[in-house]
Amino acid sequence: MQAKEITNKGIFSLIADRLRVYAAFGKLRLASLVVFSSVLGYFMAASTVIWTELIALIVGGFLVTASSNGFNQVLERELDKLMDRTKGRPIPAGKMTAREGLIGASIMGIIGLYMLFVMTNTLSGILGSLALFMYVAIYTPMKRVSPFAVLIGAFPGAIPPMLGYIAATGTFGLAPGILFAVQFIWQFPHFWAIAWKAHDDYQKAGFHLLPSPGGRDFASAVQIATYSLFLIPVSCLPYIFGLSGMISLVVCLIVGLIFFYYSLRLLKTCDLKDATKLMFASFIYLPIVQISFLF
Repeated sequence: MQAKEITNKGIFSLIADRLRVYAAFGKLRLASLVVFSSVLGYFMAASTVIWTELIALIVGGFLVTASSNGFNQVLERELDKLMDRTKGRPIPAGKMTAREGLIGASIMGIIGLYMLFVMTNTLSGILGSLALFMYVAIYTPMKRVSPFAVLIGAFPGAIPPMLGYIAATGTFGLAPGILFAVQFIWQFPHFWAIAWKAHDDYQKAGFHLLPSPGGRDFASAVQIATYSLFLIPVSCLPYIFGLSGMISLVVCLIVGLIFFYYSLRLLKTCDLKDATKLMFASFIYLPIVQISFLF
C-alpha cells in the first residue's frame, strides 16, 4: 500500500510539473488578463448571461491566446535562448521539444476556435482566427524587421474586449469598436514602456520595437507621451456615446491623467526607472478603465 501511495504521489507530481510547463508555454497570466478583458466586454453587452456562451468565451478565448503564445515560442525558440527574460521558457530550457510545442499549440488553437465558432457565434470565431493569424504569422516575424511590428501587434491585442462584446450580441457596431479603440491606443505606451525596459535584451535577439531608431531616446519618449495623451479623449468615448456614465468619465480622466504624468516623467528623464513606473502604471490603467465602463 505504501509503495502504491508513493507511486501515486510521483504520478501527481509529474502531472503538476507538466501543467506548470504548459502554463509557462501558454503564458497563463497574460492569457488570463486577455480573457478578463473579453469577459468585461461580454458583460457590457449581455442583457442576459447565457452561461454556455460565457464559458465558451472564457475557455475558447484562453486556448486561442495560449495557442498564439505557444506558436510564438516555437517560432522564436532560438532567439529566446539569447535573451535573459526568455531563456527560461520551456523550449529553450529543454523542458519541451519544438515538436511537442507545435502539436500543443495546434491542439489548443483548434479547440479554442471551435468553441468560439460553434458555442458563441461565427463573428467571434472570425475575430479569434484573425487575432491568432496576425499575432503568429505577421507580428512575430516582423519584430526583427521593423518597429511597425508594434502597430501590427496592437490589432490582435485590441480584439479581446470587442470579441467579448460580439460574443454576446453577434453583431459589429459602435460599442465594440470603441472598446477596440481604447485597448488599441493603450497598447502603444504600454508596449513601448516594456520595450524600453527590455531594450538591451531585445537587442540580443535583433528585435526593433522602440519607435525611434535611437532606441531609448527623447524621440521614443515623445511618441510614448503623445499616445498616452491621446488615450485620455479616446477613453472618454464610451461616455460621449452614452455607453457609460459620469462615474466612468471621472475615473477615466483621473487614471488617464496619472498615466500621462508618468509618460511625462519618462519624457523629462528618459530614465529606465521612469519607464518601469510607466510600465506598471499601464498594467493598472486598463483594468480600472474597463471595469469603470462596466459599472
